[in-house]
Amino acid sequence: MRWTWLYQLGTPTWFYQKTRIWLPYMYFTSLVLLVVGTVWGLGFAPVDSKQGNSYRILYVHAPVAHIAEVAYVLMAIMGAAGLIWKTKLSFMAMKASAPLGAVFTFIALVSGSIWGKPTWGTWWEWDARITSMLILLFLFLGVYTLQAAYQNKDAGNKAAAILSLVGVVNIIIIKKSVEWWNTLHQPASITKGAIDISMLAPLLINILGMYILYLSLLTAWTQVEVLRQERKKQWVQDLVAGDKG
Repeated sequence: MRWTWLYQLGTPTWFYQKTRIWLPYMYFTSLVLLVVGTVWGLGFAPVDSKQGNSYRILYVHAPVAHIAEVAYVLMAIMGAAGLIWKTKLSFMAMKASAPLGAVFTFIALVSGSIWGKPTWGTWWEWDARITSMLILLFLFLGVYTLQAAYQNKDAGNKAAAILSLVGVVNIIIIKKSVEWWNTLHQPASITKGAIDISMLAPLLINILGMYILYLSLLTAWTQVEVLRQERKKQWVQDLVAGDKG
């Protein structure tokens, strides 16, 4: 009885019905924040004294790299919730999160390479931060592939959840890599107050906007997964019939 409320909140029906209402507002909020932060950062933030205008890709790279790490941690939490409480929605969200996290990681790698060429003189370097981010991309793809590889859905969910939990070690390596090893990648700047407020403000706006965008996309993709897996349930058939009517 203690966890009855959790099972109620974790039902696909409740999730789909509630998030249908929130989703348009989430998309709109993320769009406004990202437009404001990007225009401010690219057009009005001052030129960096060392990197010149090339640093401005920071307003894309830093938010997507941050979300890539957050997406993995959330995916692992969803996997753990599915293993512990056997909630179907947790595994659905984990499956939706994997390709989405892979996209954010890929954008982070590409934008980092574009930034690295004028800053470090190279598109790619096998240093600890960059390599561990590449491993993160493979982990996202691995979780998604493993979940879909099993004919037995429960077995696939469990295997993918275990892999996602093991991969959390890589998140720690990503965060600590610039401290544990001598890398090209610069150390953390936001938490150490190394960025002037005129540059920091649009960056924080973009990070917030990217958070909401990620949650919006995760919600939408999970809704699709809910409808796919629950398509034979009466509530989905009633929903489809109502939309057609």
